[in-house]
Amino acid sequence: MAKATTQFVCQSCGAQFSRWTGRCEQCGTWNSLIEEAVERTPAGFGGRKSSGAAPLTPQQLDKVERKKLPRIPSGIGEVDQVLGGGIVPGAVMLLSGDPGIGKSTLVLQIAALLGQQKKVLYVSGEESATQIKLRAERLGVEASGIDLLIATNADAIAATVAVGEYALVIIDSIQTMVVESLTGSPGTVGQITASAQLLTAAAKRHNAATLIIGHVTKEGNIAGPKILEHLVDVVLYLEGDRYGSFKALRGIKNRFGSTSEVGIFEMAEAGLVPVANPSEALLAERRPGAGSTVLATLEGSRPLLVEVQALTSPTSFGYPKRAAVGFDLNRLNLLVAVLSKRANLDLSNQDIYVNIVGGLRVNEPAADVAIILSIASAFRNKAVPADLVAFGEVGLSGEIRSVSQVGKRLAEAKRLGLKRAVGPQHGAVADMIGVGSVAEAIKLILS
Repeated sequence: MAKATTQFVCQSCGAQFSRWTGRCEQCGTWNSLIEEAVERTPAGFGGRKSSGAAPLTPQQLDKVERKKLPRIPSGIGEVDQVLGGGIVPGAVMLLSGDPGIGKSTLVLQIAALLGQQKKVLYVSGEESATQIKLRAERLGVEASGIDLLIATNADAIAATVAVGEYALVIIDSIQTMVVESLTGSPGTVGQITASAQLLTAAAKRHNAATLIIGHVTKEGNIAGPKILEHLVDVVLYLEGDRYGSFKALRGIKNRFGSTSEVGIFEMAEAGLVPVANPSEALLAERRPGAGSTVLATLEGSRPLLVEVQALTSPTSFGYPKRAAVGFDLNRLNLLVAVLSKRANLDLSNQDIYVNIVGGLRVNEPAADVAIILSIASAFRNKAVPADLVAFGEVGLSGEIRSVSQVGKRLAEAKRLGLKRAVGPQHGAVADMIGVGSVAEAIKLILS
């Protein structure tokens, strides 16, 4: 007879232990072990009882019938661009982001637009039907084409998907779902994994595209086991300053398209509104001056112009402070060291602050030249020319390295009236100033 017992499961990595400890021995996370009940059965060959299952018959890959299912437009161009052209029938998508960033708002907008032509099921385990109705009225969306289901039972939801012939199913959120056969509470590793597997199987079997909302931890990672990201086809992340106007929908994983695309939205009374001209919107309130430089960056295949601001100030303490918003702090420290060593700028007694305006986060190494020009401009209190755009990667020896898609960056700059550009010497074209080192760039632009 099966013997019931308990085990302690890490909510960060899924490791299992027979006793509780304050710190997970597998991933090192503190206070992440949760007690869960398990069923243990007598072991047979290989540690498990033989199921007596019949062998399966594989098929040759070249003889598999190819079924081409057209993508379904979401009704929002920025979302379709990130997805690679629209929603793939049967695809399972995971959308995550900070609390209050606009995840539920975005999925309700998608459901309303798609519901005008297709059947859409909105499953909520966090809000009541009245709350969702009030949000739909506040956003002014057409909700007549949305079937609403308030439930947390993943088994019942999968059964509903099987008979509903839905084009899109929205799960808000996976952390509230439970599987009847498990004893763990909602949000535990076991429940999240089992619920995701059950809903994924239903989506694939009935070609019902499924959009799952996932929570994040205080570190900004998707809450739950890492296997959740492996199970789904697409991982999307909605990011930006919670109180800022601009939000970015970024593709982290996509089995049906590029993983480097990004969609730009602006938060308004009617929800998340796609920004038709992101570069113009991001530079609309720019006031050229010391410490301000325009950066030409790439988000996927899209060129974007953003303003990089820097501020230097003599430190009041023994150790100067470095701070960055929208840019990696470790990278900033590296660039400051390069400026001090290779460009002879004494920044050892300066507090340095760098900000990417608009709430966006720039991870591309091509931002290095714009960062160093902004810092040098602020330190010398001399403005970078207002019609200049900068890009290029900086190495530890102070050299400026080449970047991709120079033509796209320059074309975007010209479209917005920026007449001059500074970038890497290698691969420079006729319409830009090619520089080979950090010292050379500062001398040419700030002399």
